Amino acid sequence: MRRSAASGLAGTSSDDGAVAVAGWPQADPALLYEAFRWSVTRKVTRTATVPLEGNSYAVDPALAGRRVELRYDPEDLTRIDVLLDGVRAGAATPFVTRRHVHRAVPQAARPDPAPTGIDYLGLVAAAHDEAAGTGAKIDFARLAALAPAAEAQDRP
Repeated sequence: MRRSAASGLAGTSSDDGAVAVAGWPQADPALLYEAFRWSVTRKVTRTATVPLEGNSYAVDPALAGRRVELRYDPEDLTRIDVLLDGVRAGAATPFVTRRHVHRAVPQAARPDPAPTGIDYLGLVAAAHDEAAGTGAKIDFARLAALAPAAEAQDRP
């Protein structure tokens, strides 16, 4: 038996590190999952779809034109239960998915990529200079001197 640091009450520890406090009933995980699901009301379209957070979900065609309740986990928009008048009427199947997580759920910041030490722009510039020849700059003053000679060759 270990002491719970958070509550100061005696409790027992399970293999997964969770502490069961003596005298407190343990909640059923399925009941906890259901308690923290979100719920919204939507009208089913004529094509038996319902919109939710930019996504479109297919439902039972018998629900077309009716208002239904959608219950879902905001962190997983792929599993949505449909209720009609408080009675489960099936599951909504993802039809068009643009978001997989509700926009109110905070997203983890992506870590900055590790620098590779490769200068890609320098490599592209070097390859271009090599393909273009010597990479010498254009001397516009010499072009003017060469222009009359080119014109003389064009005339018969």
